[in-house]
Amino acid sequence: MSCAALLALRGPRLLRAARPPRWSRRRSGGCEPPAGAAVRIGCASGFWGDTAAAVPQLLYGGKLDFLVFDYLSEITMSLLTAARARSPDLGYTPDFVSTAIAPYIKDIHRKGVRIISNAGGVNPLACAAALQEVAKKADVDMKIAVVAGDDLMSEKENLKGAGITDLESGKQFPESIHSMNAYLGARPISRALDLGADIVVTGRCVDSGIVLGPLIHSFGWNRDEFDLLAAGSLAGHLIECGAQCTGGIFTDWHAVPDWHNIGFPIVECSSEGDFIISKPPDTGGLISFGTVAEQLVYEVGNPQRYLLPDVTCDFSEVSITEIPGFEGGAVKVHGAKGSPPSTFYKVSATYLDGFRATAVCPVGGPKAVQKGKLTAESILKRTRLIFSQLGYEDYSAVNIQVLGSEDTYGPHARRSIDDGPREAVIWLAVHHKRKEALEIFSKEIAPAGTGMAPGLTGIVGGRPRVSPVLKPFFFHYPKSDVQISLFLNGQHVETFEEDLTFTSDEPVPYDPPKIDSELKDLPSGPHTYRLEDLAYTRSGDKGNSANIGVIARHPLYYPYLKKTLTAQALENYFQHLLEREKPEEELVTRYELPGVHGLNFVLKNSLGGGGIASLRSDPQGKALGQMLLDFQIKNVPDLKSLIE
Repeated sequence: MSCAALLALRGPRLLRAARPPRWSRRRSGGCEPPAGAAVRIGCASGFWGDTAAAVPQLLYGGKLDFLVFDYLSEITMSLLTAARARSPDLGYTPDFVSTAIAPYIKDIHRKGVRIISNAGGVNPLACAAALQEVAKKADVDMKIAVVAGDDLMSEKENLKGAGITDLESGKQFPESIHSMNAYLGARPISRALDLGADIVVTGRCVDSGIVLGPLIHSFGWNRDEFDLLAAGSLAGHLIECGAQCTGGIFTDWHAVPDWHNIGFPIVECSSEGDFIISKPPDTGGLISFGTVAEQLVYEVGNPQRYLLPDVTCDFSEVSITEIPGFEGGAVKVHGAKGSPPSTFYKVSATYLDGFRATAVCPVGGPKAVQKGKLTAESILKRTRLIFSQLGYEDYSAVNIQVLGSEDTYGPHARRSIDDGPREAVIWLAVHHKRKEALEIFSKEIAPAGTGMAPGLTGIVGGRPRVSPVLKPFFFHYPKSDVQISLFLNGQHVETFEEDLTFTSDEPVPYDPPKIDSELKDLPSGPHTYRLEDLAYTRSGDKGNSANIGVIARHPLYYPYLKKTLTAQALENYFQHLLEREKPEEELVTRYELPGVHGLNFVLKNSLGGGGIASLRSDPQGKALGQMLLDFQIKNVPDLKSLIE
């Protein structure tokens, strides 16, 4: 059964309210889709560097209307900013042009699949120009649109004295700004499609906007239809990271088949906002309640106030239902709610804050951990002596980890007997204000191979590379002050103006849920479970904060998770990773998602600066959810018997 047929099974409500898609061009064969038809959107990239295998499986097996590519993160924007500083022709993701589009452009054109991507990075016009060359060589006529205006560097001097502070840390606006980009919304993308674009290239926009844009274009959703806009944003949120919702990084990784051919996600959405997530046939991976629920909580703060340029979303009551009969699985998603967005865009700026270098060195033999730590400490001592002789100041920060010793687990590490593992990896990362100092550090790694511990087998990647540290700085900026320009085939065609009629800046205080009375009366017992026995987890990052989502494997487990996994319990568990700036500061906040029987924890100051500013081996908190799986749920009854 097709997704369209399954959507129709929702009954008279869907069919009665369905509106015909507002298609602006005829599909292959010249056939218009029937009124009420669902729109199919596939996502072929979740980050810059994703697999090249995604495009052909979606293009030839996905029966798509739109194909979208998400490339940008805060780290990627920092890298692209540095690239543009080296050459004015750089600053976009070249893989999108050379690997994702060029080999398939004739078939993309023939099938009438329309492309949307934020691959433009900090130089979307250069990206579009490169695409035009590809189209010219392939002898295909394609309209390539650019959404520009997210770059706010022209306002740098005006903002310096405006009293702007960072949304997360409260720090003052930096003196030396390297880049500033507003997270634009979906409306400019929709407008570019209205103008007939075959490919839409953007700079910085919210990731979910690349999916919401074509849905607004197709269905004509109005600015005040907030529930529909929230549903479309949720569809984008779930598929924007590619294979992360089709079994990638799933807690039950061992249950996911054929990683080498993992299917990429397809969302099929109705004009009412209900949608189904599936993947192409004959692909690996898995779509289930667990895989999609994990992605629902990925990199989310307060799920009741998920702030986007087009809508403020409430995902707390979203339901995810598995659909039988689909090869590889499929789920139906329902229940997103929306309210007016604010009159501001979120802006991500970067500023130069010194330089960094990281040495990664395997070491083998008895007492590998001790040898690794002593080697790292000795390298630092030697380079500090050299710095002193040259009149350089000390390192701004250092981080020594010995991978294999469970350093990142802190007090929860399992100490092996017989002097620990016989294989380990030194992770030695340093930060300094002067590039010359780190060039000295870089040259002093190799001598450890002949003058320090035995068993040092080499330097992964060769001599450490010294690179600039571009730290993020987040703030809000009025939408009315941002000029968005639309280009078509290199020509400016329109200035897009945001309509602020349906916006609101009314503060909405967060009231933590009170402890349910039934939690106090929960039966106790003699049993202890690891969290992994009862729940799925997934973690991600936003700046220097991490989030960990926890989803109950069964609704009956949820009360016990709510009772045990308090914000204080998580703060105690991860105290070795949290950096407290004020003595009484609460660093962990808990939110609830009863729709999927889930909890979401936001851990402030947990990533050592986050992104490329962090010296840790896990700067984006990817392993925090995995670390939490060993948390002990104690003094409970035989929970497994409750569901048998």
